[in-house]
Amino acid sequence: MQPIDKPDEAVAEHEAAAPAVPRAQRLKPGERRVHILQTLAVMLEAPKGEKITTAALAARLGVSEAALYRHFASKAQMFEGLIEFIEQTIFGLINQIVDKENNGVLQARAIALMLLNFSAKNPGMTRVLTCEALVGEHERLTDRVNQMLERVEASLKQCLRLGAMNDDVSAQDTSVPVPVPADYDPAVRASLLLSYIIGRWHRFVRSGFVRMPADEADPQLRVILQ
Repeated sequence: MQPIDKPDEAVAEHEAAAPAVPRAQRLKPGERRVHILQTLAVMLEAPKGEKITTAALAARLGVSEAALYRHFASKAQMFEGLIEFIEQTIFGLINQIVDKENNGVLQARAIALMLLNFSAKNPGMTRVLTCEALVGEHERLTDRVNQMLERVEASLKQCLRLGAMNDDVSAQDTSVPVPVPADYDPAVRASLLLSYIIGRWHRFVRSGFVRMPADEADPQLRVILQ
């Protein structure tokens, strides 16, 4: 699965969703792998969050379990494919945000909104991001998600360090304080911001995907980024 190109729009409104499952029944080998991952992501969207077996996945696809294993050595590899898609998409969008926005604090705000909107568009993948879908799976999957989140925190920290050095936010933008406080600690803010995002993801999953991650996010992000 490749990151999805987005139209030119406001940075804070970036969203990404998995592409629709192809309708064609006869797929090339590479397309079949993508089809399997897309179907797994859709099955993860079940509100009750039941554990997905390879037998259930094969039945959903209308193939045998042996057919699945011709494309993936294990279910863990399937989850790794989803995690790789999430990584490519998220960091691709982070790079777009950093390229378009010069102010570091506004970069961090836009990244936070992007992560919340990504979750809203991809509820099944949110269960992977929270590791709820990985319970009982190989521990390396949880380790990989944690490593990805550490990279996200490092990106947020880098943005906020820039913001602490260059606080020339437009006076017309009320989303962050002008200027940032003298004792502004980018590491503390980045950690708090990521904790907020992860908390919103967990609430979204626990609510059966009813309580949207970005609801009232703007005023809450102002408090975090002050």
